Amino acid sequence: MSAVDVVGTGFTVLDRIYADSLAVSSEDLGGSCGNVLISLAMLQRNVAPVLSLGEDEVGIRLVVAFRHAGAETRYIRQTEHIRSPILAQRLHGPGVHTFEFRCPETSIDLPRYEPIDWEDVSRALPAIKNCNVFYTDRLSGAIVDAMEAAADAGSTVYFEPSALGDKELFRRAVAAASVLKFSAERLATLAGQVAPHDALFLIVTHGEAGLEVRRGAEKAWCKSYPAPELRDTCGSGDMVSVGVIDWLLSRRDRATRKISIDEFVVGIEAGQRLAAENCAYVGARGIFRERGAEYARSVLRG
Repeated sequence: MSAVDVVGTGFTVLDRIYADSLAVSSEDLGGSCGNVLISLAMLQRNVAPVLSLGEDEVGIRLVVAFRHAGAETRYIRQTEHIRSPILAQRLHGPGVHTFEFRCPETSIDLPRYEPIDWEDVSRALPAIKNCNVFYTDRLSGAIVDAMEAAADAGSTVYFEPSALGDKELFRRAVAAASVLKFSAERLATLAGQVAPHDALFLIVTHGEAGLEVRRGAEKAWCKSYPAPELRDTCGSGDMVSVGVIDWLLSRRDRATRKISIDEFVVGIEAGQRLAAENCAYVGARGIFRERGAEYARSVLRG
C-alpha cells in the first residue's frame, strides 16, 4: 500500500451544538480525533480514520462527512449492534461551553464512543505501517497495539490523551509516542505514572496563557495568539494539533527525533495561529466552515 499521511483513531462523534436555548443550532462531526482528522483531510492531507461506528443515521453522516472532506473511509467499520456516538455541546456565552452525554431536550443518555478492536487494527495494518503520522486521543489494548506497530515502522506517533486510564496501557502508549500533548492540570498525575523518554516532545497546555514544549531538559514557552474575536473556544486545542501535525508532514523526510525544539516551536505557532482564528466562529472547525480550507492554510503559513 502507498504511504498515508495520517492514520488516526479515537474520540469521533456527532457534535450537537445548543446555543442560547434547548434547540439544536447545528450538528457536525466532532470529537478531538474527528476534528483533527477531518481538518487535515480538508487541508488535502491523505487521511485514513480507523473507527467503529453504527449502521445508523449518525454513523452514515459521520462517514459521509469524512468522505466529503477527502478522507479514506475503508477502515471505518459500521455494525448493526453499535449506536454511533453523539455529544451535546452547550454554549453559555463567548468562550464558555460545556459538554454533556445526555440530551438537553429529552434528558435521555446519548450513545457513547466505542474504541476499535484488534480485528479493526488487523484490517488497517497496511495503512498503519505505512503512515507518516499516527494520531490517537483514546486508549485501549487494540489502540496501543496500533501505536506500537506505527512506531516500529518509523511513524511519528501523536498521542493526545483525555485521561490517564490504565497505567500499563498508558506506559506503553508513552513509550511508543513521539509527541505527547496534555494539559498542565494533569502534569502532576502524569509525572507519577510514567517517565517520558528523552526523544519525546511534550506539549503542556496552559489554557489561554499559552503552552510549553519540553524534550528532555530543554524547554520553550509559546505565548498564545490573541483571538481576533472570541465567540467559541471549542476546538482550540484540536486546531493546535492540526497545525503541529501539518507542519510535521511538511518535514516528513526527517525523523521527529532529529527535529530540534526550536524547529518544533514553528509548528506549534502555526497551530496557535489557527486556534486563535478559529475562536471567532462557532463550532470546533468554524474557520473551515465559514472561511474554507484555503483560508485555514493561509493562516498556518502565517
